[in-house]
Amino acid sequence: MASYRKRGAHAARPAAAPFVAVKREPPPGATRRAPVTGSMRGGGRKMRAMNGLRTRPSLAKVIAAVLVILFGAVGFAGGLWSTPSAEPTVQAFLLAWQDQQYQTAAEMTTGKPAVVAAALQDAYLQLDAAAFFVAMGPISQHRNTAEAGFRASVDLGQDGPPWNYNGRFRLRLTGGGWKVVWSPSVINPGLRNSMRLAVVSSTPRRALLEDAAGAPLLVPSTAYVIGVRPDRLTRPDVTAAKLGKITKLDPSQLLGWILAAPRNAFQELVVLHPAQYSRMAGRLGKVPGLIVRQEQLRLFTSIAPAVVGSVGTETSSVLRNQGIAYRPGATVGLSGLQKARQRDLAGTPTISVVTETADGRQVAVLQSWPGQNSRPLRTTLDSGLQTAADGAMDSLPSSAAVVAVQSSTGRVLTVAEHTGAGLPAIDPLAGSYSPGAAFTIVSTEALLTSGLSVNRPVPCHRVNDVGGRIFTNVPPVPGFGPQPAFAEDFAHACGTAFSGLSWRLNGRDLMTAASGFGLGAPWRLPLPSFSGSMQTPSGVAAVAAGTIGQGSVQVSPLAMALIAAQVESGTRHAPSLIAGQPAAAVTAKGDPPFSAANLATLRTLMRATVQEGAAQAADLAGPPVYGQVGTAAVTTGKHPVWANWFVGYRGGVAVAVLQLSHSSATSAVPLAAQVLAAAP
Repeated sequence: MASYRKRGAHAARPAAAPFVAVKREPPPGATRRAPVTGSMRGGGRKMRAMNGLRTRPSLAKVIAAVLVILFGAVGFAGGLWSTPSAEPTVQAFLLAWQDQQYQTAAEMTTGKPAVVAAALQDAYLQLDAAAFFVAMGPISQHRNTAEAGFRASVDLGQDGPPWNYNGRFRLRLTGGGWKVVWSPSVINPGLRNSMRLAVVSSTPRRALLEDAAGAPLLVPSTAYVIGVRPDRLTRPDVTAAKLGKITKLDPSQLLGWILAAPRNAFQELVVLHPAQYSRMAGRLGKVPGLIVRQEQLRLFTSIAPAVVGSVGTETSSVLRNQGIAYRPGATVGLSGLQKARQRDLAGTPTISVVTETADGRQVAVLQSWPGQNSRPLRTTLDSGLQTAADGAMDSLPSSAAVVAVQSSTGRVLTVAEHTGAGLPAIDPLAGSYSPGAAFTIVSTEALLTSGLSVNRPVPCHRVNDVGGRIFTNVPPVPGFGPQPAFAEDFAHACGTAFSGLSWRLNGRDLMTAASGFGLGAPWRLPLPSFSGSMQTPSGVAAVAAGTIGQGSVQVSPLAMALIAAQVESGTRHAPSLIAGQPAAAVTAKGDPPFSAANLATLRTLMRATVQEGAAQAADLAGPPVYGQVGTAAVTTGKHPVWANWFVGYRGGVAVAVLQLSHSSATSAVPLAAQVLAAAP
């Protein structure tokens, strides 16, 4: 949006104003004079004595002075020495102007002092200059007239380079000495009567985050746009002060935008989230001249908040804490991709210094600094699957998370989360959780590599003592015969059977399988993520715990979804969230590839889990579903929390579903079935 603005330059000013220099540029070949410095604002050090601006008298001037003394009575050479230099007046005028001594400067002009002082001051306010530097240029003098040049540098704030321009003004010798011939062009050559300076800032609208098909992930939602019509304000300073107190925005910056805005147009000052507006509405209603507009903007609400993240507007403390200048229309990403890709999504403003008429009509652009357009960001997410996952979780009493990836590429299709009352929230990408028996996908690969046959009878006891540690099936596994084959143990996620087989493995065997599935692998996602971790088990009991995803084993839903994807595709892929990024296969150095035979066996076992085992509720018509379940304690105590998992795939889409509840009997399978039913 384009707006006339008072820049938020004052937010990060030093306690004392910067020092400025006014100097005359010497002719070529002449010795330069040292610059003279003084306080720009009057709040810093006092300006050095004016004798610091005097030039060192040359021999010729000394001789001339003597001649004046000797022959002054007769007017040597027809009055050659009777016209004083205009230079002291030029110096004094520029110094007073730059030091904001407007009345003093005005009295050195031919204009009415009150009118001139107001014009000099208004120009400074209209630009909201953080600093004003001026350097004296050449002076040409002919009898009773002179012309002086100067170089001005105006610091417009933190947003860009200073505005530099060359100015000139005429002087006339009067009975009271040299006077600056006043007109608005003294301030800037582009100014005329009934005109003023203004800074136009065009802030691009925040760009959208898109799904893989280019559809926006942000949906229209209510926003409250707060602003004013400057021509309807009787006391702009009061309006700015009261609005600043409510929103915690700097009143002087708000006032600057109001003063710099076109008089007869709506000037947006701040955008509020509905929750913010609800808290402030009563107080905002008492601010004189304030206008509130309710609009539908794609700003605050998205269908994938865990990835998209949230956005703050002008009132965000993040902007203040970073010292970023206040600007109407400014937005800042607070989390997710909105934060990670802030510069691309927000862009940078285009800033122009213009002249305009009193009614706000732009006359000319004196200088402009182009900004960077905001750029939309396309993700790998699938809106249809994302919406289905969100909808499936809406009414759950438990906390839940769903991550879906494309098995053949690792592209993330869905990241959904839901927090149940009185339960911990789940971080689908970066959270760290025990996988329980869902980890038997990994340990089974190690067991198959050790030579275990899926037809080998392995009893599924209610409890099992391994190395002095007691293992129990939670939830209890229903009886399916005294000597079930290992395939049946897998299908029913019998933890005691796996712990009893741990004697076939050592810690290194288990770590090799875990590493081959990407546990602990480095990823380069734009958001925080966790690929899992596991310490090498030492001792029979520790290995037994590792085979059923306990002990030191920690994973995220994303890590488990990628494990399922690797079983389906046969290749390990790093995850990606941004469309267009290469989806290359990833094999860590030293990771032996899994045999095709072992992967085929894993697929058979995971299909049996859905057909006749613990995940039968996910056995959908159409493309077959493959999976494994698991349960692990997350916290213990009076109200324990259990992690309930389903990890599997269907038709090229791999998913990991995690639910946190107070019951170990909670199943993640029904939720997984709803998500997989919507998979593309």
